[in-house]
Amino acid sequence: MNNIPKVKIGIVAVSRDCFPESLSVNRRKALIEAYTKKYGADDIYECPICIVESEIHMVQALEDIKKAGCNALCVYLGNFGPEIAETLLAKHFEGPKMFCAAAEENDLVQGRGDAFCGMLNASYNLQLRNVKAYIPEYPVGDAEDCADMIHDFVPIARAVVGLSDLKIISFGPRPLNFLACNAPIKQLYNLGVEIEENSELDLFEAFNKHAGDARIAEVAADMAKELGEGNKKPEVLEKLAQYELTLKDWVNEHKGYRKYVAIAGKCWPAFQTQFGFVPCYVNSRLTSQGIPVSCEVDIYGCLSEYIGTCVSDDIVTLLDINNTVPKNLYKEDIDGKFDYCQNETFMGFHCGNTSSKKLSFCEMKYQMIMARNLPIEVTNGTLEGDIQPGQITFYRLQSTADNILRAYIAEGEVLPVATRSFGGIGIFAIPEMDRFYRHVLIQKGFPHHGAVAFGHHGKALFEVFKLIGVCPCEIGYNQPAGVRYPTENPWK
Repeated sequence: MNNIPKVKIGIVAVSRDCFPESLSVNRRKALIEAYTKKYGADDIYECPICIVESEIHMVQALEDIKKAGCNALCVYLGNFGPEIAETLLAKHFEGPKMFCAAAEENDLVQGRGDAFCGMLNASYNLQLRNVKAYIPEYPVGDAEDCADMIHDFVPIARAVVGLSDLKIISFGPRPLNFLACNAPIKQLYNLGVEIEENSELDLFEAFNKHAGDARIAEVAADMAKELGEGNKKPEVLEKLAQYELTLKDWVNEHKGYRKYVAIAGKCWPAFQTQFGFVPCYVNSRLTSQGIPVSCEVDIYGCLSEYIGTCVSDDIVTLLDINNTVPKNLYKEDIDGKFDYCQNETFMGFHCGNTSSKKLSFCEMKYQMIMARNLPIEVTNGTLEGDIQPGQITFYRLQSTADNILRAYIAEGEVLPVATRSFGGIGIFAIPEMDRFYRHVLIQKGFPHHGAVAFGHHGKALFEVFKLIGVCPCEIGYNQPAGVRYPTENPWK
């Protein structure tokens, strides 16, 4: 399923009428050439109609980029720029927008553009008009620099566009004792996200109606092929295939006018005894197919997963920030081999929702924790294995009970160390994790679920959170040693 948007950025150059228009024309041409040479032309569209100097030009450019199918905008200050027309363009464009500006070249007389100055006026006018735009950390550069800035904007724009057309489908209330995964839905609407909340009885009815579906055998065979020797519970494949078809059909029948979908699913306590299996493996398959599925009806976890899918253009997962690394394991396999103290490591775990493509090895078996209180045969269907080592970003977007959007982002890695445990699990290492755990996760009231993107994506996620309305003061991160958190005891 094509479940994330394809970004097409309209690049519109602007010029103030008392500066040479040729500066913006030639600098735009150089910018397009630099971008195409390094990144190709799939993500961008050069608006050729005019250099925007007036409100009339603004309307012409706006119509042109809309006709070209652009869903994101880059306003490029080839010189000082017209602060009214350029910010009106951003105001009336329905989609994410960015601003960047041209650095000076050798001719500082007739060839001086003063875009360094114009960028200040553009930013001030954007604030006057209450227009949110992405402005790079240092938004002035030559053609190659600005090409890099625009390329950095692509995943940011993809997430913002995706959220504007996203529907979250949830099934059932949260399980007992999962108040931490609360989900005030007002902020979803503020973000432009639709939500459809259903009973698990609705899901159970739909599942039963799929009994005997002619497609089950084909899906079960695909599951067996994916699992290979890790298929330890072949007797449950047909039920899992029936459930996967149920969810996919539900998505197709219920997404309505929305283009993109994510699912917050129920998985316990009555799910196992009524459905006869656990849904973890199916959740992992849908996520790997581009439809993020969160566990335990975690709606903001689901939302976070979708944002990460858009930003990384890759599979994500949702894990518990679960347990500490035992001292003997740390001393044997981590100490002296990796530059982390023990309190900077922890284990990220969930029963089995992580895609097989992100596991070093995998087996589809039964869920050990649930099987302590239930017959093993109704807990089959979880995907277990150690998570692949490599760079990761742990993050989450959450609405608090009093309707404030908060987020956190922490970059780190999964260590190439065997976990000696069960479930979908990995040994994570994040610099200054112990302080981050206390003064962001605990202090700010975040739940135990965190989304995981594979790779370092903190830069883009930070900008996405700002653009969608999270106050920068409410975006926590793992501060480096020597930088004290406001709640950190200075005499510790």
